[in-house]
Amino acid sequence: MKRKEVVYTHQLGETLHRLAHGGLLLASTRADGASNVMTIGWATVGVVWGLPVMVVLVRPSRYTYQFIEESQSFAVNVPTPEMKDYVTLCGTRSGRDVDKLAEIATSVGQSVDSVVLDACPLVYECRVVHWNDVQPPNLAPNVLDRSYSHGDFHRLYYGHIVGTYAQ
Repeated sequence: MKRKEVVYTHQLGETLHRLAHGGLLLASTRADGASNVMTIGWATVGVVWGLPVMVVLVRPSRYTYQFIEESQSFAVNVPTPEMKDYVTLCGTRSGRDVDKLAEIATSVGQSVDSVVLDACPLVYECRVVHWNDVQPPNLAPNVLDRSYSHGDFHRLYYGHIVGTYAQ
């Protein structure tokens, strides 16, 4: 599906609203063509190193982690409210157990080789420019207790937003 390119700030308020109310859909594709999608509820958008950047957090235990590690790219898809059930599915089932992309139309990104979801009206295509791991000693105790009671600390991927596309 061909989308029109827009500035990364296009409907940024809606992106942040969806992030806080249900989540966004993070997708990535490996060199062998396999893809996966997961729901994310933690991310941020801004300017780092003079670049528009989306920072996404992915735990090493998540199936999508290996896709981003290999490809060094990802797409953040902004779902519609009507996609609530699909967003829930992607946040509760692992791609190791179910092909979450089997019943939804997808395309290849315009700026990266990651899969994008055709039903999503806005997509941020990103190339990893930096990553770092959450360091437990550097976390505020209340964040550590609330978000990491079982360990499995996130990796933060700083993705240069190389293209933002809208339907």
